[in-house]
Amino acid sequence: MIESMGNQYIVARPVYSKNTFGEEHKKKDRSHKTFLDHLKECFSCSSKKAKRIALSLFPVASWLPAYRIKEWLLSDIVSGISTGLVAVLQGLAFALLVSIPPGYGLYAAFFPVIVYFFLGTSKHISVGPFPVLSMMVGAVVVRIAPDTSESATEFSNSSMSNGTTLDEQRVMVAATITVLSGIIQLILGVLRTGFVVIYLSDALISGFTTAAAIHVLVSQLKFILQLTVPAHTDPFSIFKVLHSVFSQIEKTNIADLVTALIILLVVFVVKEINQRYKAKLPVPIPIELIVTVIATGVSYGFDFKNRFNAAVIGKMQKGFQSPIAPDVEVFQNTIGDSFAIAVVGFAVAFSVASVYSLKYDYPVDGNQELIAFGLSNIVCGFFRGFASSTALSRSGVQESTGGKTQIAGILSAIIVLIVIVAIGFLLEPLQKSVLSALALGNLKGMLMQFAEIGRLWRKDKYDCLIWIVTFVCAIVLGLGLGLAASVAFQLLTIVFRTQFPKCSTLANVGRSNIYKNKKDYCDMYEPEGVKIFRCPSPIYFANINFFKQKLISAIGFSPLRILHKRNKALKKIRKLQKKGLLQVTPKGFILTVDGLKDSDEELDNNQIEELDQPINTSDLPFQIDWNDDLPVNIVVPKINLHSLILDFSAVSFLDISSMRGLKKILQEFIRIQVDVYIVGTDDDFVEKLTRCQFFDDEVTDSIFFLTIHDAVLHILMKKDYGTSKFSHSQEKEMKHDFTINTNGGLRNRECQVPVETKF
Repeated sequence: MIESMGNQYIVARPVYSKNTFGEEHKKKDRSHKTFLDHLKECFSCSSKKAKRIALSLFPVASWLPAYRIKEWLLSDIVSGISTGLVAVLQGLAFALLVSIPPGYGLYAAFFPVIVYFFLGTSKHISVGPFPVLSMMVGAVVVRIAPDTSESATEFSNSSMSNGTTLDEQRVMVAATITVLSGIIQLILGVLRTGFVVIYLSDALISGFTTAAAIHVLVSQLKFILQLTVPAHTDPFSIFKVLHSVFSQIEKTNIADLVTALIILLVVFVVKEINQRYKAKLPVPIPIELIVTVIATGVSYGFDFKNRFNAAVIGKMQKGFQSPIAPDVEVFQNTIGDSFAIAVVGFAVAFSVASVYSLKYDYPVDGNQELIAFGLSNIVCGFFRGFASSTALSRSGVQESTGGKTQIAGILSAIIVLIVIVAIGFLLEPLQKSVLSALALGNLKGMLMQFAEIGRLWRKDKYDCLIWIVTFVCAIVLGLGLGLAASVAFQLLTIVFRTQFPKCSTLANVGRSNIYKNKKDYCDMYEPEGVKIFRCPSPIYFANINFFKQKLISAIGFSPLRILHKRNKALKKIRKLQKKGLLQVTPKGFILTVDGLKDSDEELDNNQIEELDQPINTSDLPFQIDWNDDLPVNIVVPKINLHSLILDFSAVSFLDISSMRGLKKILQEFIRIQVDVYIVGTDDDFVEKLTRCQFFDDEVTDSIFFLTIHDAVLHILMKKDYGTSKFSHSQEKEMKHDFTINTNGGLRNRECQVPVETKF
């Protein structure tokens, strides 16, 4: 019953243990599906299910018929043209990160968009090259197909190593890695394992992408300065590259350096203007396109290639090249790298897609996204492209210029197609340093993530530590090993948090049914002889000993030590009683001799295994009060605890190892006459204990109560009724509503509840 009194309420109900609640409120009989049932459902077929599967595999069939031509088409056209121009330049720039000719970046900007149009579920992301992913692919490419022949160990046995140029070998490796990463994404999508992205937290992704941005920055120095820098892919490679750059800094091509610095300055300034005045500008200023056109014209007009020996894009392949089959031997050497590329590419794309899905209120299916990106990469790899994801800046252009659907993506692909088949030759005079500057211009957002360190430190120091460790690992070990080490460290922090939980002792606040950490509040009430201990994490094999240590520390004594002391004392008392040396009076024990010959060590060595057994005094003609005075020379620590309440409301599971440890702890307390109660658990928790045969004559299922307050009231009633005139059956039949008096006792409250408030 509930009685409302303004902003207060009074609840009148019986004190419930798990058993009494189950007797009064019957549970529904629910049948849980077995693995075989799920298998049958998975392979069952119906017209409705077939239609649902078809629409989920091809989302375009759902949204394209509902396309609003009059409202959306113009916006998609403007967005598609703007995004396409950016995609062309980023494709050329990011191809340098892969260490392949820039023209192949156009393939990576074209084919994934076409496939994603039919299979993707996001309406706003722009699919194509992503600098971090390009950097990861490039690291593998230069390892498998290095510049120097003496270090070409992994690629030397490949079928493409003979009769091909270095560029062709690297294109083959990049395409093979892309196909393999696509296959991995496709398999993960078919197996419905889109949840794999949850193992990459926001802090980890932020630290990783920031480190990748540093790698991109360092890798582009050789193009900006036009230096010959050998490839390094092992740990500490970034420092080796920097050493190579600075050791030959005097060979810098001034024309390339000045051009790159001017481009960087202009791009940064205009991007800042776009960001600051984005609400007033109808569309962002296409600064990448503007500076590319100007730089190409200047380079062509002043003949930078011949006059200043500037490095330019050079001959670009017109049209598409024939598809190629991936090299299976490269598969064997790059499986780990390809898995990392697949996961990172999907994680970044899904994160960006989730942002837009929340902003515009439409669903994004992670498993379908895996399938879409998997097939996109497979097709792109066969046509000599490299791994794709989504670039944040390019997706921002598509969304900010009014893009409503992936129609904008198709139109951007058409712009890339025009460059590939018709006007690509116009970009041949463009300096590579300009492309490097454009690539670095897109890193501003990732480099600004250093500000995350301070914010994370204020909010969550564990996340801050994950960010720092991820950044350091990715910088020092490289992107592949760094990602693996970062994920391992992140999972280790989760284990650490659960292995060393912040356990606390609770007490009553305000004489109500609210219990909080007794260190946090002033007006606290703790019933005499009762301890309430809370564990805020799962209990498993790694933290059961820590749980026991914190529990012993909270109550102030070890129950096992008390049990040993009492069993030792009981042995001595039995021996004295048999010899007639012990007399029992109303005032206590009287010993008729001055000393004992048996020592504690003798008792321990004789039958030490008996010390762990329950205390049995049934053979004695008297009862022993262990907190009272015992015979002389028999010392047993006195304890003032008669009840222990374990708050397991935050304990989600127990494993078999911790179950054995917990039972041993409960037995130790019960054997020294301390009643133990467990509160806050759900039904599945108790059912698992029952299945594992946790309960016996000593530890029963009657120790479980619904709430802390139920257990406290039960203890106080048990204490008060211990000397009452009522029989047990009469007490069970009586229904009382109790409150806690200021003196720690119980007060019976008659609660008159209006009819309309009764439930």
